[in-house]
Amino acid sequence: QVQLVESGGGLVQAGGSLKLSCATSGRTFSSYVMAWFRQAPGKEREFVAKIRWSATSTSYADSVKGRFTISRDNTKNTMYLQMNSLNSEDTAVYYCAADRSPQGPLPREYEYWGQGTQVTVSS
Repeated sequence: QVQLVESGGGLVQAGGSLKLSCATSGRTFSSYVMAWFRQAPGKEREFVAKIRWSATSTSYADSVKGRFTISRDNTKNTMYLQMNSLNSEDTAVYYCAADRSPQGPLPREYEYWGQGTQVTVSS
């Protein structure tokens, strides 16, 4: 059974940092693209960042570029999202996702999803 499990969310003050983790199991994701999405209340789920599991190629949404860093540890089958300089607009449920070959930064392009972890930034 394929599982993606996020952790690391919580409440943080504006300007602070959090590091999210996405632990994978049930399948080897070495050939998969892994990504983070987020969904704020009343808004659609949006792309945050992605990384190829077997490479160092990464990409980011403009809104988080320079503040967030996506990475992975293949030995631990875990992906991370380091989030710095957080602001209220980063408040959302953050999801990790995986797919062999997503054709774009849309949620429908990703087959596997975690349950999400809440990030709340207080001003």
